[in-house]
Amino acid sequence: MNEEILNQEWLDLAPAWIKETREGENSTRTGLLDKPMLEACGNVEGLRVVDCGCGEGCFCRLLADRGAAYVLGLDLCVPMIEAAREMGSGRDEYRVADVQDLSSLTDGTFDLAVSYLNQCDLPHFDANNREVFRILKPGGRFIVANLHPMRSAVGGWHRTEDGKKLHVMLDRYFEETERHWTMMGVEFTNFHRSLSTYVRSFLTVGFHIADIVEPTVTPEQLKAYPQRDDELRVPNFIVYALGKPP
Repeated sequence: MNEEILNQEWLDLAPAWIKETREGENSTRTGLLDKPMLEACGNVEGLRVVDCGCGEGCFCRLLADRGAAYVLGLDLCVPMIEAAREMGSGRDEYRVADVQDLSSLTDGTFDLAVSYLNQCDLPHFDANNREVFRILKPGGRFIVANLHPMRSAVGGWHRTEDGKKLHVMLDRYFEETERHWTMMGVEFTNFHRSLSTYVRSFLTVGFHIADIVEPTVTPEQLKAYPQRDDELRVPNFIVYALGKPP
């Protein structure tokens, strides 16, 4: 996939994404993923944090609000970074950067790194793993939220004639290729990899796996966000809590 095309897809998506994040409910994050991501990050007070693929900075701001000393948000999409800077709190900084190449950042200078639904967008996610490992301090942590490999294979729901969901169809799981979706009216590209490919990359780089979480919804979340009822049936997302050895 031509990276110029990938960048253009996000330029096309940026206005709707920023509007939804700031004016809508963005139920994927607020109704499902923010909670397990924050739990995986743990106590961030006083930490230096880097957010790979920060978008318009919403999770950076959450970490800053929780006491992080410094949060650096990185994204290749210029409108996203410009929007993030508009909402900056003073402890968060935003730069246009490719998270597959963090050569502008010094070795061992961050306590925590985050990738919040970003590695599935990267042609070379293993390069991001290597770079994050390098810039983390010994004992640092890397929290990765991703599309669940079962779902990034793009298996749709098999339905009855009247539209009732029966089960998800899973196919082409072992074909690690780009997959195409429509989100907010924009066609865009993700990259499907198997669970073993992700795990093997983390381990090969040198991370240890502290935890793997397959988020689902609580009764309270489902009451607030009934559209997330799929989460009770299939794992749409996965969170990896990784650590760099001391």
